[in-house]
Amino acid sequence: MQRFASIAVKRAAGEKGGIASICSAHPLVIEAALRHGASRGSDVLIEATCNQVNHEGGYTGMTPAGFRSFVEGHAQRAGFPLDRLILGGDHLGPNPWKHLPSAEAMTKAKAMIDAYAGAGFTKLHLDTSMACADDPAALADETIAARAAALAAVAEAAVERIGGEKPVYIIGTEVPVPGGALEALDHMHVTEPDDALRTVEIHRQAFSRAGLDAAFARAVGVVVQPGVEFGNAEIIAYAPRKATQLVAVLGPMPQFVFEAHSTDYQPNEALGALVRDGFAILKVGPWLTFALREALYGLSHIADVLAPDPSRESLPAAMERVMLASPDNWQKYYPGTPDEQRVQRHFSFSDRIRYYWPTPDAQHAAQTLLDFLGDRDIPRPLISQYLGQLDAEVAAGRIEPVAYDLLIGSITRVLDSYGRATLQQRGSS
Repeated sequence: MQRFASIAVKRAAGEKGGIASICSAHPLVIEAALRHGASRGSDVLIEATCNQVNHEGGYTGMTPAGFRSFVEGHAQRAGFPLDRLILGGDHLGPNPWKHLPSAEAMTKAKAMIDAYAGAGFTKLHLDTSMACADDPAALADETIAARAAALAAVAEAAVERIGGEKPVYIIGTEVPVPGGALEALDHMHVTEPDDALRTVEIHRQAFSRAGLDAAFARAVGVVVQPGVEFGNAEIIAYAPRKATQLVAVLGPMPQFVFEAHSTDYQPNEALGALVRDGFAILKVGPWLTFALREALYGLSHIADVLAPDPSRESLPAAMERVMLASPDNWQKYYPGTPDEQRVQRHFSFSDRIRYYWPTPDAQHAAQTLLDFLGDRDIPRPLISQYLGQLDAEVAAGRIEPVAYDLLIGSITRVLDSYGRATLQQRGSS
């Protein structure tokens, strides 16, 4: 944690590294990330969101303590040292309860952040930007900052109560829509420099009024929009020239780096440029489960070639059945004709299929596929045909041509892009 807490200090001293934030609760993604970190001797930052994990269980059914146990179990199996594991909470605030009056929603948000801090999560993104039932549509910046400080006070008290490392804080909320944009991406707004400076100053004042100057001294990141986004079939890559003025404000703010959300699907050179320019914390989530889905579907096609059986339901067919039976997680996000929606259900960059992998039917279908393929060596020509992105790695002996290793390898390809961009090289310290 000390290495992470010094991320802004290192940048101010001229070091250009950063870290990827793994935003997923899928067991294979967690395992791949920890195996990736173990092979490189690098730190791994894994984050849970307020809707995904909270004191009431969230949509994963896990509390912060449960999520920690879940991740640490995978770390043990991956041979990953726990002193290199950083756990974070993302968008911690009243969002899961914004349908309630603000006082009630904030009471629940305080209970949630108490659970996060009490479970040893040491990177806390405070996000109180959302309007609750009795709020105006757009909250004043001062209200957002005061509510964030109130949550920080709870986190500080929790750590005082249980002991352990004091958390670092991420402030700011100007981020893309979680899971990708819903509208056509014909333009992209980059955070105005003055807005970034104002966010920091208003939070500094709010923390100070609450007697939390020491806590604010541990704020290391501010969330801004660098001009990156993805939609169902579109990607807007980072354009450094458009963010020049925003990047310049880090000069008078040596305490901070920028945190960039929705960096999924960015080209390698764009990820590297983001880190170079001070966006040292890169959030990634849907790209990892998108890569997992690519590999699972490729393996399903391979199984159909190896043992054709018209009576056997393919994995894509099973997932189509599961998603049609419960459309809430995709229907309002995927516009268009029925055929267009069908394509998006399976192949959209927003990857809303990821919400269905934990369901019993989806788990059964995926496990049936893996049980069928087992540990058999998959012929190289079939890997080339259906998992072509992994063929070179198999040819080089870096991935074994068996189903499970191909799944992990597909996720690892994405992690490698972030490892190169953040300079998390093998053996780094």
